[in-house]
Amino acid sequence: MENKIKWILKQHEDTNHYYDKYLPYAFHLRMVEKAAADFAFLLDVNPGKAIYPTSVQITLAAYGHDLIEDTRISYNDVKIQLGETVADIIYAVSNEKGKNRKERANAAYYMGIRETPGAVFVKLCDRIANLQYSKMTGSRMFEMYRKENDNFLKSLGVANIKYPRDSWMGPLVCYLNNLFAE
Repeated sequence: MENKIKWILKQHEDTNHYYDKYLPYAFHLRMVEKAAADFAFLLDVNPGKAIYPTSVQITLAAYGHDLIEDTRISYNDVKIQLGETVADIIYAVSNEKGKNRKERANAAYYMGIRETPGAVFVKLCDRIANLQYSKMTGSRMFEMYRKENDNFLKSLGVANIKYPRDSWMGPLVCYLNNLFAE
């Protein structure tokens, strides 16, 4: 797995891709993977886990979630390097083309996430990482995430989760929501 993670990180380095204009993009990818690792215990309680990606596949998808969207890497490149399941998750969480956030994250985009095992989990981990960073730095993005949170969770199909016991993904959704309360 270490060589696969190195491959992912190299793709972002090769495109001079930065996070918040000055941090190596690996900073964000590691934050997303950290969120996935923090909630990996949920993968063991997922009632549909027989068809769910493994924790290794989730880790690779967390690291690689922006490959197709932000580097010169195609779905087939990801599939060859990381496997079909990981490629499917990364493809699902890759934004559509569009002139603004609403066009890039449209109904078809969210349907693809909901229909791809592991993609909702990875997308929530990505949002948690973005929220943590924007909160930590006082970024204007924090308020944007707050404003779009209800629709974001509804679009992912997890809006009705209010308590950790409501769903196997409850702790992840509750953690994300609590980031706005602190």
